[in-house]
Amino acid sequence: MDSHSVDNALTSRRSVRAFLPTEVPRHTVEHILTVAARSASGTNIQPWNVHVLTGAAKTRLSNAILTAFNDPKLNAEHSSEFPIYPAEWISPFIDRRRKVGWDLYTLLGIGKGDRERTHAQHARNFQFFDAPVGLIFTIHRSLGYAAWIDYGMFMGNVMTAARGHGLHTCPQFAFTQFHRIISEQLALPPEQKVLCGMSLGHEDTSAVENTLVSERAALSEWASFHSA
Repeated sequence: MDSHSVDNALTSRRSVRAFLPTEVPRHTVEHILTVAARSASGTNIQPWNVHVLTGAAKTRLSNAILTAFNDPKLNAEHSSEFPIYPAEWISPFIDRRRKVGWDLYTLLGIGKGDRERTHAQHARNFQFFDAPVGLIFTIHRSLGYAAWIDYGMFMGNVMTAARGHGLHTCPQFAFTQFHRIISEQLALPPEQKVLCGMSLGHEDTSAVENTLVSERAALSEWASFHSA
């Protein structure tokens, strides 16, 4: 196994927020999902369900969500089924969150308090940042915390496998706010819960937002080695 290729796939992964319209062949998406499904899962339950959206289907979902998102009254009627973030942020997590947000908005020229442009940028999530492929991940409601960990590893594999094909991704919890719209658009069975969305495609290297490379804390800050 070429360790350098694996390392490069892992370290070159970024959350890309502007994509080219270049089509990604279905067989490529199928291959990425197939190899990602070798992810570990407790007692091999394989808790993932993936809905792949392209073309008119992706546009219909985006338009339906944007209609609600851009209407303050309708927007207020939608919320995630589960808490995405903690009720109260503490350091160092709030510091990292603020920094990446400030770094992105500085690149985009969005000033603090600019609600109109902030709203417009957030709306880009629901267009899958113009990526040709949108993914919606769902999970069975009966499954618990361990299955969610399994799911996270699977999604990590999807993003790493995409890099092996020269593609980029952006995982997006923003979609969970509009789970009712997604469930209706995709005709999801009631036992399936919307967990996350993801954009998949070729990076638009001319987009300034894609110059953002988020920082990582030094190993010494979060790893402890015990030998005695």
